[in-house]
Amino acid sequence: MKPRIIVIEDEAILRMDLKEILTDAGYEVIAEGDNGEKAIELAYQLNPDLMIMDIKMPKMDGLKASKIIKKQSKTPILMLTAFSQKEFVEEAKEANVLGYLVKPISEANLIPAVEIALSQAEKRAQYEDELLQKEQKMNARKQIERAKGVLMKVMKLNEQAAYEKMRKFSMKQQVSLERTAHAILKKYANDM
Repeated sequence: MKPRIIVIEDEAILRMDLKEILTDAGYEVIAEGDNGEKAIELAYQLNPDLMIMDIKMPKMDGLKASKIIKKQSKTPILMLTAFSQKEFVEEAKEANVLGYLVKPISEANLIPAVEIALSQAEKRAQYEDELLQKEQKMNARKQIERAKGVLMKVMKLNEQAAYEKMRKFSMKQQVSLERTAHAILKKYANDM
């Protein structure tokens, strides 16, 4: 499946050039726009794999739009600009920007930047998924430990006996230990 890209650039000729370069390189340009407000709208509606956006545009600049987009989606952004001032680079770091290209843009510098941005976005998504899974496992473990503590207190069991009781119930009911822990915590919530 081709990566889906949105191009946001206020100069119509440059926007057409970018679209042509990207299309020729095998990417799918799913939408275009000419200001930051349109960028926000398109990012929300289409959830692209990458957004290529100019910094200086009418209505709302690319950096402000990037910060808003970051709050509502995980759309990675590659910034285009005629300016290479340090202040823009620093702001871009805080705005979900995975790359920064100074105009004039050519195929020789655009395509590698797009590839790197897409690769970094994929790695970030994998990292976030792994982090979420670890957090869920840790929360499940905490819930199991709390439920074990409840059984120890309510039924006057030692730690091993409480754990075995939970494990046997889980096996008998064919549910996860986490679901068993949740049920125990719910059942004895008022007793604690």
